[in-house]
Amino acid sequence: MGAMTVTEILAHFESLGDPARRKHNAKYGAGDNQFGVKLGDIRALAKKLKTNHTLALALWDTGNVEAQLLATLIIEPKSLTANDLDKLTRTVAFSHVADWLNAYVVKEHPEKEALRVKWMMAKDRWAARAGWNLTAGRVSRDADGLDLPALLDRIESEMPMAAPEVQWTMNNTLAAIGIHHAEHRTRAVAIGEAIGLYRDWPVSKGCTPPYAPVWVGEMVKRQG
Repeated sequence: MGAMTVTEILAHFESLGDPARRKHNAKYGAGDNQFGVKLGDIRALAKKLKTNHTLALALWDTGNVEAQLLATLIIEPKSLTANDLDKLTRTVAFSHVADWLNAYVVKEHPEKEALRVKWMMAKDRWAARAGWNLTAGRVSRDADGLDLPALLDRIESEMPMAAPEVQWTMNNTLAAIGIHHAEHRTRAVAIGEAIGLYRDWPVSKGCTPPYAPVWVGEMVKRQG
C-alpha cells in the first residue's frame, strides 16, 4: 500500500464506522470524535501502512479515537523524547487509546523507568494511569528496587478517591503484588476487600474478574 494522507485515513475510517461500536466506545468514555471502527480493522490498516512516525504524529493531533489508536501502532517509540511521550500521554482522552499507547509505545521507550517515577506522582489522570501501569508490570516481572509496602500504603489511601482511569491500573498493581509476592498477599487481599473496587464487575463465564481478592486467589491457584 502506498502512503495515505491523514484525510484519506479518516475517510477510510468513516466508511468503516459502526453505530454499535460507537455506542460501545461512548459507554467507556469516548467522546464524539470517533467513527466506531473495529479494532481488527485498525490493526489491518497498520500492517499495510507499516511504521511511519511523521504520519503517526499527524494522526495523533486529530484527536480522533481511531486515528490515535492507529498512531500507536505505526509510531517509532525511540524517535520520541521523554518529553514528547509525556505530552502524548497527557493528551489522551479515552482509556482504550491510553492502553494501546502504554502497551505499544510507552513500554518500548528507553526512558520508561524515569517516566514511571515521574508519572507516579502526577495529578494528571492519564499520566498517573500510565505510571501505575508501568509499576504493575515491574511488580510482576522485576520488583527489585520497588518499595512494595509503600505502594500498598498508597493504594490503600489513594485508590478509593482516585479517578476511574487511575483506579484501573492501581488495582492492577494491587493484584500483581498479591499474585507475585506471597509475603504481601494477605495485606493486598485485605486492601482489596476493604475498598471493594470492582466487587460486582460483570464477567463472562470462565473469565477472572478484576476484583483483586478473587483475581489474586484465582491466579495463585493456577500457580500451584
